[in-house]
Amino acid sequence: MTHRVVVTSMAGITSLGTDVEQVFSALKSRQNAVQRMQDWRIYDGLKTQLAAPINDFSLPSHYTRKKIRSMSRVSKLATRATELALSANGLLDEAALTDGSTGISYGSCSGSTTEGNAFTTLLRDHSTREMDANTYVKMMSHSAAVNAGLFFGLRGRVIPTSSACTSSSQGIGYGYEAIKYGQQLAMVCGGAEELCPTQSAVFDTLFATSQKNDSPSLTPRPYDADRDGLVIGEGAGSFVLENLDFALARGAKPIAELVGFATNCDAAHVTQPRAETMQKCIEMALANANLPASAIGYVNGHGTATELGDIAETQATSAVFGNAMPISSLKSYFGHTLGACGAIEAWLTIEMMRRGWFAPTVNLDNIDPRCGELDYITAAGKAMDVEYVMSNNFAFGGINTSLIFKRLD
Repeated sequence: MTHRVVVTSMAGITSLGTDVEQVFSALKSRQNAVQRMQDWRIYDGLKTQLAAPINDFSLPSHYTRKKIRSMSRVSKLATRATELALSANGLLDEAALTDGSTGISYGSCSGSTTEGNAFTTLLRDHSTREMDANTYVKMMSHSAAVNAGLFFGLRGRVIPTSSACTSSSQGIGYGYEAIKYGQQLAMVCGGAEELCPTQSAVFDTLFATSQKNDSPSLTPRPYDADRDGLVIGEGAGSFVLENLDFALARGAKPIAELVGFATNCDAAHVTQPRAETMQKCIEMALANANLPASAIGYVNGHGTATELGDIAETQATSAVFGNAMPISSLKSYFGHTLGACGAIEAWLTIEMMRRGWFAPTVNLDNIDPRCGELDYITAAGKAMDVEYVMSNNFAFGGINTSLIFKRLD
């Protein structure tokens, strides 16, 4: 027996704000959050000085020192986004939150990269002077999942997903499967990432970062022939998924239904994506949802503004849906939030479906002819009434994910 899985609440913390109305105001004004990081000038050899940071993040007073001593910034972002989501649907007051019925499936590329300094000091200087009892806890790859689960007393299964840019979309997908197959009544799902220059340096060494340091508002440029690379961002996105019957019995009002999920691997190259395996993942998600390709009204693309990624992704999408499929990339606003991108993008994709308006890809002025033929949303966005949307993400290691959501009125 399988169960229907619904989204009962969701929340995000982004460089354009936390309040969804504030975020949509920025989307409609085609305003991105990219800025020049003046303090990155000290890093010799780092060519990009661009990022999309969250400049005003703070925690409420009930986040006491005792509660957050094991949290780095990534865990704080994850926990606060989760609190906003849980507060919106009443699950905070339910016994099911802490009796083992609710678990957490949450991801990030890593924990806090800055905590690695202490281990560098140990290996280089043979000294533990920078280490304390929480150093490892703050940097471990499952730090966000564990800290958020601990904060809310979640005693169900813990599924930490650390798969680069698919961390949070896998988190949502694995949470969906846990409920669908009767292992949990509810799951907190999503992902978070804190900004660090080391992340930009990773892509810098691959010649994949934008170097438009003097014109931050004009980059990144997903799907554009004049793109020059990605921009790193930070943020968090949290979903509360529930068994439909359980949600209705406790009086919750579902926002959307998660009807399809798939993930697979290219198994070909760590950093060079394969269109044919991306296509297979999309087709698997459609099969999981028992839907024809024609049912999907919009695809939220991964759209990193890297040459190989943009071309492979759009060719795969076009091969499944044809040239009339509307598509856009939200990374043109927030930059690439890595382990958080799947959750943030799914959150806003659902919100766009509910509002009947889909944001354009900003800075997309000259579509790369090597990209697949699609209906690339530009200008002032696109008003559409659609029942199903798809959100896709693709990561280092050749990991692919596809999520399908249904509108619930």
